[in-house]
Amino acid sequence: MADQATVSGTLRDRAEELLRALAGPGAVLRDDQWQAIDALVSGRRRVLLVQRTGWGKSAVYFLATALLRGLGDSDPGDSDPGDSEPGDSEPGDSGSSGPRPGGGPAAQVGPTVIVSPLLALIRNQAAAAARVGIRAGEIHSGNLTEWDEVYAALRAGELDLLLVGPERLNNPTFRDEYLPELAATTGLLVVDEAHCISDWGHDFRPDYRRLRSLIGGLRPDVPVLATTATANARVVEDVSEQLGAGSTSAETVVLRGSLDRESLRLAVVSLPAAEQRFGWLADHLAELPGSGIIYTLTKPGAEELTAFLRGQGHEVTTYHGGTEPAERIAAEEDLLGNRVKALVATSALGMGFDKPDLGFVVHVGAPNSPIAYYQQIGRAGRAVESAEVVLLPATEDRDIWRYFADTSFPPEPVARQVLDVLAQAGRTMSTQALLAAVDLGHSRLEQMLKVLDADGVVRRVKGGWEATGEPWVYDAERFRRVAAARAREQRAMLDYIATPSCRMEFLRHALDDPYAVPCGRCDRCTGRVWSTEVSSRSRDSAREELRRTGVPVEPRRMWPTGMRTLGVAASGRIPASVTAEPGRVVARLNDLGWGNRLRQLFAPPPEAQDGPVPDDLFEAVVRTLTEWRWERRPAAVVTVASRTRPCLVADLGERIAGVGRLPLLGQLPRVAGGPAAGRVHNSAHRLAGLWSAFEVPPPIAGPLAELTGPVLLVDDLIVTGWTMTVAARALRQAGAPGVLPFALAVETG
Repeated sequence: MADQATVSGTLRDRAEELLRALAGPGAVLRDDQWQAIDALVSGRRRVLLVQRTGWGKSAVYFLATALLRGLGDSDPGDSDPGDSEPGDSEPGDSGSSGPRPGGGPAAQVGPTVIVSPLLALIRNQAAAAARVGIRAGEIHSGNLTEWDEVYAALRAGELDLLLVGPERLNNPTFRDEYLPELAATTGLLVVDEAHCISDWGHDFRPDYRRLRSLIGGLRPDVPVLATTATANARVVEDVSEQLGAGSTSAETVVLRGSLDRESLRLAVVSLPAAEQRFGWLADHLAELPGSGIIYTLTKPGAEELTAFLRGQGHEVTTYHGGTEPAERIAAEEDLLGNRVKALVATSALGMGFDKPDLGFVVHVGAPNSPIAYYQQIGRAGRAVESAEVVLLPATEDRDIWRYFADTSFPPEPVARQVLDVLAQAGRTMSTQALLAAVDLGHSRLEQMLKVLDADGVVRRVKGGWEATGEPWVYDAERFRRVAAARAREQRAMLDYIATPSCRMEFLRHALDDPYAVPCGRCDRCTGRVWSTEVSSRSRDSAREELRRTGVPVEPRRMWPTGMRTLGVAASGRIPASVTAEPGRVVARLNDLGWGNRLRQLFAPPPEAQDGPVPDDLFEAVVRTLTEWRWERRPAAVVTVASRTRPCLVADLGERIAGVGRLPLLGQLPRVAGGPAAGRVHNSAHRLAGLWSAFEVPPPIAGPLAELTGPVLLVDDLIVTGWTMTVAARALRQAGAPGVLPFALAVETG
């Protein structure tokens, strides 16, 4: 048998050959890359690799796959692994005989399974694998029709690597038909972006918690690799413990390197108003090197900024969660090909996007965590000597953080209610059916069900969910700790903005990087600061863009499912005879322009804000109404009875009627009704509480039949749209020829 050092040296030589095929002729393995590969291939260990973005974490699992598939289960000392060259076999070869990408004897070790969080990341990884002759297959929501074909190729030994999204782990078909066999044959399990495993991670996803069960079900000698660039000490400890489940080998090998990004030049430019931040970008975007990403905190912010920058002659494109998939791909390709100066994006553009020569990242508004910020700026400067990273914080950032903060685990009584409903049903229930039984929004209910599934008390099956009958303990302490950690991260982000010391060192300390030292490159280290001057032309143009008014609001067209369960006889499509027409609001509540002003108006407590409509807002109302291209002009005004801002709504209706020279028919009184929209979380429960809330009195009902045009129905704020839907239904049933909803703002993501 060959000497172990000789075997290790030969393995490293072959790994270096494969690395050159992957990354170019001058590529050389880093020491930690080799240590990870050796631990996986020779030691069959569990490894956590915490290294900065662009360090080469993917090379570790590609090379380990090639070596494991080439070595099989034979003793590496029994033959010379260098006898076969990496190019001896074609990537398309299959079967159980013949040389594999790593050389050596026939493949006997099973395929590598990579759990990867994003489709874009999966696409990139599959393309990279092909460069070293690794045959990769994909199973995710984007290729459902190909699952059987991919799995057949896997069973036939025609694939070396399978890429799956974490959500597949709990898809009933994948979990029951594919996963057991896959767990039994896997040769290497890779968990990419492993911080998602942990409750403490900045991007926690409940589906990742199922990995603990998968890892625990592997054969004890199966190596496992977890990789991330954004794990602090708590996350490292948590993930390491989960990686060790079911393993008989020594404790998890943690390889943690410096998180410094030597190409990044960090800076903060503090400007007092959104119009100045927009104007600053218009003035300085051309000075930023190459092409890059401009992050905003909200979809409306991305759209507003894109429209403004285009108007100033800059080639930019919008990218956010609401962008159509084909448009997203086109936008990514435009940035990769340097056909645009920047993508104006939300955090939807993050993990998985790889442009090595990205020259800058600018944030218009601060993320709510230094860890999330480090992850996003890590897109820049991977293959260039210098990349600019600029943060333009805003006073409204904290408002936006609060707006998106309602993602904590629901209170115990709500979770118990769901479990009781499932237990009493004794059958599979769809998510829609559960929405009728419990007052939670759809996304929050789905999130809670995934956590309960990972805890083993519910189970996703075809058609919905079922109870398992297992006991469950509400881990209030865990949820409290996670919420407290989120609050600390927000405070740390504010500290980053204000720090007088090195910014990169601050971020590295936030990630518990033991090697953190001053970078010598940021604005604090060098004293080189960006000018805060904004040209009057850009500032005025930005002000004009941000003061634009008028956002369309589409009416509800379908009753929510489960209404009969709540005692309301409504199902299917809302009859056209009682629906509202498309409406308008001045702005969305989280717009960067009017949104700031409107958030002040609607800030709690609402009683303190009740009174006549401020003049500047009423001017915006008039502009919105003037620019509204309605098919039929309104013939009268009716206001909705408001329980929180009665003076505001009454004054708004009266002034609109005055400037429009329209009759004010009066207020649609509320005769019943449940809690306010902000205290109800899903459509079925909200509508049930509103169903009989309004009654059309004779002073309004009398003139309705004589109108020649629709009624302008006026309220202050549209939250769910159901108040307007029910009020419009009442007016239409009383004889109104049409209803045009109008409000100051709409609350939307």
